[in-house]
Amino acid sequence: MTKGNGVMKIEEIIHSQTARLLVLFDKDEQAVVRSIADVLGQKSVLVDHLRDTLGQSDNVVVGLDNSAVPTPESLSQVKRTIITTHCIGGTVDLRNDAVSSKCDYEYLYVKEQFERRDLARFLGFVLGQNKPHEHLRRKSRTTMLSTTFHDIRAALPNLDILSVGADSVELRVDLLAESDPVLDKASVPSIDYVGEQVMLLRQRTELPIIFTTRCTKENGRFPMDDPILFYRYLHKAIQWGCEYIDVELWLPEAIRTQLAAEKGSTKIISAWHDFSGNFKWSSAEAQQLFRQGSVHGDVVKMIALVNTTEENYELEYFRSIIQTTYAHPPLSGLNMGPVGQLSRTLNKVFTPITHPLLPMVAAPGQLSAAEINSMLHSMGQTPKLDVYAIGNIRGQAVFFEKCFNELSLPHQLLRIERASQSSIETVVTRPSFGGAYINPPLPSTTTYLPRLSNAATAIGQIDTVVAHSTPNGKLLVGENSTWKGIRATLTRDFVPSAYAGQAGLILASQESHAAAAIFALVSLDIGPIYTIGFQAKQSSSATATKIQQFRGVEDMKNVDEPFVVISALPAEKSFIVSPLIKHYTRRPVRHREKIFVDLSGGGGRGKGDSVAVARFLGWSAYEATDINAWTTVETLRLLVGQNVPFDFVRLAAGRSL
Repeated sequence: MTKGNGVMKIEEIIHSQTARLLVLFDKDEQAVVRSIADVLGQKSVLVDHLRDTLGQSDNVVVGLDNSAVPTPESLSQVKRTIITTHCIGGTVDLRNDAVSSKCDYEYLYVKEQFERRDLARFLGFVLGQNKPHEHLRRKSRTTMLSTTFHDIRAALPNLDILSVGADSVELRVDLLAESDPVLDKASVPSIDYVGEQVMLLRQRTELPIIFTTRCTKENGRFPMDDPILFYRYLHKAIQWGCEYIDVELWLPEAIRTQLAAEKGSTKIISAWHDFSGNFKWSSAEAQQLFRQGSVHGDVVKMIALVNTTEENYELEYFRSIIQTTYAHPPLSGLNMGPVGQLSRTLNKVFTPITHPLLPMVAAPGQLSAAEINSMLHSMGQTPKLDVYAIGNIRGQAVFFEKCFNELSLPHQLLRIERASQSSIETVVTRPSFGGAYINPPLPSTTTYLPRLSNAATAIGQIDTVVAHSTPNGKLLVGENSTWKGIRATLTRDFVPSAYAGQAGLILASQESHAAAAIFALVSLDIGPIYTIGFQAKQSSSATATKIQQFRGVEDMKNVDEPFVVISALPAEKSFIVSPLIKHYTRRPVRHREKIFVDLSGGGGRGKGDSVAVARFLGWSAYEATDINAWTTVETLRLLVGQNVPFDFVRLAAGRSL
């Protein structure tokens, strides 16, 4: 992350093997096979018999009616990743538990409410291309929103607001109820019902899902005398692509070992609870429990009910011992009850949070994200800092203020609409400086920032200055969040590997307007990049990526048809974009197998704009407001370490971005 020679270095390039999939589908639901292939950037083929899957090309998604599977055991002959898909909500439920149990994954959807982004997220995760745990473990603090609904549908209207400040969302399966929860207190919801709840939740949030089953001893409804029941539900959670499963430490070793062997991309939170009030963090048992949980856990969660404030300090001493003794896994340690709220404030790993709009708290003493931030400030852990919005940032500035208030962050947002290089240098060197978002961005040659990220160096632009607290004082780092916003948009309808080896086309008046887009495309391992309106310097791109400038119509002939077209042209020059999109729609385009992104908003609005034309022709198409919303999400993560969902940004900020 130091200033370099301009050579692009990207550590997040996806180098994944080709996804070799067999997709099982319900009767007359073969369209889902094509959708999966489109999301993967592959072709698809339908076969009539299981034996016909043999000899098919690796980069082709093979589809088979699930009724054509001779026996569940016959699926073991298939040398492909098997995903069974089910369209639910119809008059007949065609789910076959015996067949599903032999598949690697299970994808559920509703035809009338099919969500392309949900499918892309599911495939990207189960195929190991999206790794949310890798991102979360680098954060200084992470939280999980503990939902307490009997039916997740009740949460959906407010989920965007509920999720502000949350890094993940916990689905309390043991609190779900298919019928009247009062009459049905002791019953466990059916697997089919729980699967639909997972589907509904994932369709409405980009946050990782933590799948939790609590036993009767731990205020849940799952019977402790039936450990196999826990296994069945947790195994299904892996098949459904839940990012985390909460595995209770009291479960038999054989079950925990089996779940660890089958988890795929899913991470295990090894959970232990004590409600007796007699547990001591200073005991030898405490470290033994951590070691036991660390055998299979990617995170170890230990929670105890306490009676005195002093027991919070005992927990902090225990936490310090764990952190200095064990490099892995991280500990999430909490005390329950009103006197344990201090520990919820000091815990840094998956702290459970609640929200005033939830029907009840999931555990005694649980706090909201705003309450935790307020307590951290009162304890001196989060000092009040000045965060700056510099330049043409009116929309972002208003939204940042909303988020600071919603999250009870103590920071003050200061706006500077016109700033010179010297005035910005004065601002960033102030003792109270807590970060800045800058538009237009600073050049990466700026000398008063001691460190730049690889992205800022390669792109040549700094749009975010992050103030990191270190033992040696404040460290200022020049970052670029725009490329992350572009990449997040590009991977909303497609998995990252869909771009590998594909051609891209970028239109811009000058290279600086396209530099972040080039970096985003190279991070997706894209093939040749063609440019119109500017010539990119090879030093600013990955050496493995060939960039070729189109100087005329003749150059556009006999080249790879672009998979993605990105325009950064202003309104007065964007008249060429729509004809170009039409030119590259030479054959009937299947549903959204190409993508167009308008970075500048130059295409205009209404029926004549380039985004509308692209959508009409069957492309995935995104406006500048989408890019700006994702960039705002990434900027807030960099500046204040808080997660604000994309849908909340679009809802609260709208076109002001």
